[in-house]
Amino acid sequence: MALKSAKDQYREISAKEESIPIFSRAWWLDATAGDENWNVALVTSGGQIKASMPYVMRRKFGMKVVSQPALTQTLGPWLRPLNENASHAKRLSQDQEMMEELIAQLPRFDYFTQNWHYSQTNWLPFCWQGFQQTTRYTYILNDLQDMGNVWAGFHNNVRRNCKSASERHQITLRDDLPLSDFLSLNRMTFQRQGLKVPYSDEYVRRIDEACQKQNCRKYYIAVDREGRRHAGCYVVWDKNSAYGLINGSDPALRSSGALSLCLWQAIQDAARVTQKFDFEGSMLQPVERFVRHFGAVQTPYFNISKMPSRLLRVRRALQSGIKEE
Repeated sequence: MALKSAKDQYREISAKEESIPIFSRAWWLDATAGDENWNVALVTSGGQIKASMPYVMRRKFGMKVVSQPALTQTLGPWLRPLNENASHAKRLSQDQEMMEELIAQLPRFDYFTQNWHYSQTNWLPFCWQGFQQTTRYTYILNDLQDMGNVWAGFHNNVRRNCKSASERHQITLRDDLPLSDFLSLNRMTFQRQGLKVPYSDEYVRRIDEACQKQNCRKYYIAVDREGRRHAGCYVVWDKNSAYGLINGSDPALRSSGALSLCLWQAIQDAARVTQKFDFEGSMLQPVERFVRHFGAVQTPYFNISKMPSRLLRVRRALQSGIKEE
């Protein structure tokens, strides 16, 4: 009997191991990167997978780039937890050994960049291999058991926005409208900032189709009595957390507070299927302020990178010099 490839083994474990985040699941990578564009490093022992690290490989300007797809918050390593009775020193030792094995299996690349899940806090083995780390932040509601406590933790502005949207503007939330309506709102958000949408409508539709099959997504659109679409949010989830994937709003109707109302409803619904709500954070100050006001906890996560290509290093240095001037 032919041995299963690492990818086939990973498909099996990612379909049943609940501690693997949604963004690292094989079906998610199929939808976002395409089956032919991703692979995985595996550490096995005694016929059991002990660690994994999916990665996406693409060619850009003739260079090999390992990264992650759009709308994929994190990739990085997954390590099977040790017995709870194991000492801290033993846990660190095993984690480091597994990470070293994962690194050894990575393909040759000119540039590597991945965001890691916030649960992975030890990147030392990557540091020792010449990788670099940048700290970024997301914002998380860690306990969804008591919606009264969640509501009480909101900033006054959020509670006021929710009440204004529902009472003053008579907005209702719809989860049965076409995805195209939501995509239109999402596109407006980028247009208001003079930015190009970093993904296509078809790309989002592929994600939506895959998530529908897994029964792990919902989107909300805020509609007033005249039928105008004010705002919307799109949420995905796994057994451990829900994630605010993308939002959108009509610039002409932003003052209605509809986006806050959408997220409040998404949080309440998330409490029925998972444990946490991850706003996915942002390093942009206005976005950070908005999600922080939902009472979410600032949580650091790592961006791990490496640039072996001398050409890319020179190019980055030149760009930095131009910006400084």
